[in-house]
Amino acid sequence: MLDLDAEAIYRVLLSRVREQVAGRDVRLVGIHTGGVWIAHRLKEDLAIPHEVGSLDVSFYRDDFSSSGLSATVKPSHIPFDVVDQNLLLVDDVLYTGRTTRAAMNEIFDHGRPARIDLAVLIDRGGRELPVAPTVTGRTIEVPDTISVVLSRDDDLRFHLTLEHKTEDA
Repeated sequence: MLDLDAEAIYRVLLSRVREQVAGRDVRLVGIHTGGVWIAHRLKEDLAIPHEVGSLDVSFYRDDFSSSGLSATVKPSHIPFDVVDQNLLLVDDVLYTGRTTRAAMNEIFDHGRPARIDLAVLIDRGGRELPVAPTVTGRTIEVPDTISVVLSRDDDLRFHLTLEHKTEDA
């Protein structure tokens, strides 16, 4: 079985993000929900002065018409002008690349950033689109029938679990 110590993986991601953004003014944008949690931790740990943006890409997904709207849709919030900014798009698990594509589409609806880097806690492979992270905490291989799920406890510590996908997932 895989050892998925989420806090240890986060520390690796933090170190790599620190190197990636060194000397640059960067804005963090997290993808709902896990990416937002990670972006907020990165903001604190890296002392980034800007407010964190959050995206719920539900309306931008290419499977929206077939999957419908989730009851947990949250409004997106980007509290800064993205034009000509260096953005770090943050997500918990990178899989097919479709969520990342949807997030970039939404960002570009707000303007054209100078640069978008992608930071993910877990890259599980299985890409359907040519999307690659700039920074990764850990790369793993799991079957398509398994979901990698990030959760957070009351102390804001991260936990990763492997779960069998249900028919409607």
